[in-house]
Amino acid sequence: MTSRRTTAPALALALALLLLVLGGAGQARAVGYRYWSFWDLTGGKWTYATQGPSTARPSDGDVQGFRFAVSEDSQHAVQPRGERDFAAICAKTPAQQGQKRVALVIDSGTAAHAPSGETPPSPRTACARVAPDASTAEALATVAKPLRYDTNALLCAIAGYPRTGCGDQVAATEPTASARPHASEPAHHGPSVGLLAGAAAVAVLGAGAVWQARRHRH
Repeated sequence: MTSRRTTAPALALALALLLLVLGGAGQARAVGYRYWSFWDLTGGKWTYATQGPSTARPSDGDVQGFRFAVSEDSQHAVQPRGERDFAAICAKTPAQQGQKRVALVIDSGTAAHAPSGETPPSPRTACARVAPDASTAEALATVAKPLRYDTNALLCAIAGYPRTGCGDQVAATEPTASARPHASEPAHHGPSVGLLAGAAAVAVLGAGAVWQARRHRH
């Protein structure tokens, strides 16, 4: 009886720690998605667009951006890089009566987030001159063909990049925007220090419980 009473708490604690460690490992392996995110420039800062490019109706002088990357969700999405000033982007596209100008920032991302076998084009800007009621998708189509959409109207490719895929789920071992925001940073594959320490603690407690059980049997 004494052996069972002494061993049970230690085993329970070891099991609790094991579950905690395994739970942390699962969170660390969160899966992301590879897609084109859509942004509005508001007050000089990028904000994640609240609607898709096919329904958004920008005004004359607006700046909008697109960024291709792997991210877990909109909160961790990577912002477009490069020039974002309307006057600079549309300097060579004069205004016309009955038309509006929309500055577009198109960032195809980095090699770290590119689909296998593909190389992302360099980031670029373009000034679209379109009808006053044109959507962002229509403006984009005038400067970055071909565009590709899926059956749910999700933007899959800009200027033919990427060649295939659309919002694909990526393997847990691939870098995500939240885990690896800069391509120059090394990817860390394998267990973290916390995971190893937790596993070691579980192993020690488990060994202690076994030792106590044997001790009380003799």
